[in-house]
Amino acid sequence: MKKTAVYLMIILFSSLMLGGCAGTVSPVTGFIYTGVKGPVTTTETPASSKVGTASCISILGLVAIGDASIETAAKKGGITKIHHIDHESTSILGFYAKYEVYVYGE
Repeated sequence: MKKTAVYLMIILFSSLMLGGCAGTVSPVTGFIYTGVKGPVTTTETPASSKVGTASCISILGLVAIGDASIETAAKKGGITKIHHIDHESTSILGFYAKYEVYVYGE
């Protein structure tokens, strides 16, 4: 009985560590929670007055939906000249993850 419990624990731990959990694009990650913002790119276009966002989510690494493209974010914000782009990544215990792109410009 003890061997079965040990094997079950090893399988459970391995599946948690090696499984396809919801992940995010981030310079740093936290196992329990990740919530970071960072730059993507910048241009020489003058200061920005508009912002557009686009996002995608993942649940358990099994289902991922959304469109976090720069093009979609720019269209949503009515932007034709991009000044800079930032992103935000959030993950909670690997069960839920969200990636969001922020496009700033004119």
